[in-house]
Amino acid sequence: MKILAVCRGSAERLPGKSYRTGIFKHAVAGGVMIDAEGLVGNAICNRKHHGGVDQAVYLEGSASLDWWASQFGHPVEPGTFGENLVIEGLDNRDVAVGDRFMTGGVILEATSCRIPCATFAARMNDPKFVKRYTRAARPGIYCRVISNGIVEAGMPVDHRPFSGARVTMPEMMETFGRRLSAADRSRYLAAPIHYKLRDLLEAQA
Repeated sequence: MKILAVCRGSAERLPGKSYRTGIFKHAVAGGVMIDAEGLVGNAICNRKHHGGVDQAVYLEGSASLDWWASQFGHPVEPGTFGENLVIEGLDNRDVAVGDRFMTGGVILEATSCRIPCATFAARMNDPKFVKRYTRAARPGIYCRVISNGIVEAGMPVDHRPFSGARVTMPEMMETFGRRLSAADRSRYLAAPIHYKLRDLLEAQA
């Protein structure tokens, strides 16, 4: 695997909306620094729902974007889904919480799946896109930064699966907002999940 694209964005207004969003991302040339908060210079407008240490970097696999391209009937340009990194050869469905992506000195750890929102639907100019994305069950991947460093397109990526019980991105999307069984709750809590989900599940115990 390798980094196919590194994408950043600035705060922009969606057509017909009053608020600004950082969802518009574009591939950039050269090296970009990643620190604990994500890509340096990347706009994050709504910090209640986006960004933070456990949602610092957003990944999309090229296999998943290629699948979407087949659905749309045209290529999906890097950054279209608001992703920071496109990993060549990666299928989002194969990723679980705790999986690590290592490139250069950077280490990223998967924490949670992307849950589509109204801003995403507006970005795609499709009011039904939230349901469409959910049905596709190929959600993008949020990561925390274990080790800082500089990334750029073309760098090799080592994908190391989590050694414990697996909670895949599609499963996380399917169970979002639902009360888990005791067994599933224990399995989720045994993985390095996003701290907000951890707090919610621990409160249910």
